[in-house]
Amino acid sequence: MSSKEEIVSITFFEYPRRNRWWAFNQMQLAIAPLKKAKGVKFFKLMGTGGGFGFSLKPDLKTYALLMVWNNLAFAENFTDSEAYLRFNQQCKSNFTYWMQCIQSHGTWHGRQPFTVKEQKATGPIMVITRARLRWNKILRFLTQVPASSRAAAKADGLIYTKGIGEWPAIEQATFSYWKSQQHMETFAYQSGHREIVRKVKQERWYKEELFARFIPVSLAGHVADNPTT
Repeated sequence: MSSKEEIVSITFFEYPRRNRWWAFNQMQLAIAPLKKAKGVKFFKLMGTGGGFGFSLKPDLKTYALLMVWNNLAFAENFTDSEAYLRFNQQCKSNFTYWMQCIQSHGTWHGRQPFTVKEQKATGPIMVITRARLRWNKILRFLTQVPASSRAAAKADGLIYTKGIGEWPAIEQATFSYWKSQQHMETFAYQSGHREIVRKVKQERWYKEELFARFIPVSLAGHVADNPTT
């Protein structure tokens, strides 16, 4: 890819018990510093679900930071920023996926956050799905969460998945990482997940939704020095 092309990053920060209240407060306190990050076009700091994929229980130790950058250089330089260094000092570990969007439809708070560079995925693929639920469909959605998690747990070719979101039960998203597009599509169209998607469409659960596919550009991991407690 060209160094001038848009890049998307998603970082998962895991915090020791003593710093989890600090991490929770960053959902509001970190917004202003993140807005000042150079080269950022869009960002969301989100909580995550416990268990496999979606879960009715939150994962209070893990938070996700999704960012869309003008280019790879801005994304790489972010690790030297004050905002990132604060996260890194408080967390136990973090891992970042860098991606390029190859397909996207729908919106996130009325915006299309990703610039699409259409190309065929020939290797691993990453997917972000996001939805804002209608108030009168929240209970219906929650009753389907266990079945969705069980279907994902059995999916062939799934490397990693995590439920993410800005507001529990209301605004839900999922990040998943697959060995190939074929593995992802087999899960989407030939497993129990397909029935859940049918219900979503038929019963109009979502007020807003987005589906995006990505190819990996780089993976970067770091384990902080502070010990686990």
